[in-house]
Amino acid sequence: MPEGPETTPPAALLAALRTQRLLPVLRSPDVAAAVTAVTALLDAGCRVVELTTSTPGWERAFTASRHGHRTGDGAAPLLGVGTVTTAAQAAAAIGAGADFLVSPHPAPAVREEAARHGTVFVEGGFTPAEVADAAGRGPAKIFPAHVGGPRFVGSLRAVLPHAALIPTGGIAIEEAPAYLAAGALAVGIGSGLPEDPAALARLFGGVR
Repeated sequence: MPEGPETTPPAALLAALRTQRLLPVLRSPDVAAAVTAVTALLDAGCRVVELTTSTPGWERAFTASRHGHRTGDGAAPLLGVGTVTTAAQAAAAIGAGADFLVSPHPAPAVREEAARHGTVFVEGGFTPAEVADAAGRGPAKIFPAHVGGPRFVGSLRAVLPHAALIPTGGIAIEEAPAYLAAGALAVGIGSGLPEDPAALARLFGGVR
């Protein structure tokens, strides 16, 4: 599908992740907490955020988080929806304006829906075959990455030298450099992000 005004090209997401190196993966307890978390990240200079469908009321949270936000350089942030496993979730996320979708495992139905709308899909996998298949179409999520660790990512990178790999799951912030050194494009962080605004700004290079 040709790129339109509401379509994020894969190159834009890859470039943003290559710069940011960390992908916040938010699983919030409710809508208010999700909006607060996304706002804090964007205010700190974070440009790419993933809000998962495991957040109760995630559609409302996503819509509220998306409204009116700009990053420090004035550009629109890239907000995605994660833990998308069904075509219905994919359609709802795309309808809400998601810049990208993320699944934790191979998800053909989501893949088809994303392709139909020209939406970037970061498909998940764990085995070399699953990751290679996903990486053949775009960025690939390795999940749960902590099971294999950085050495597993390095082994995948050795046989998939051009793959855009995003290990996620059970990774602490202090462990992220090892995954990046192993060849990850960016590292998904689901917990442990600092709550202090100044600490967030130092992490993402923004200025409050």
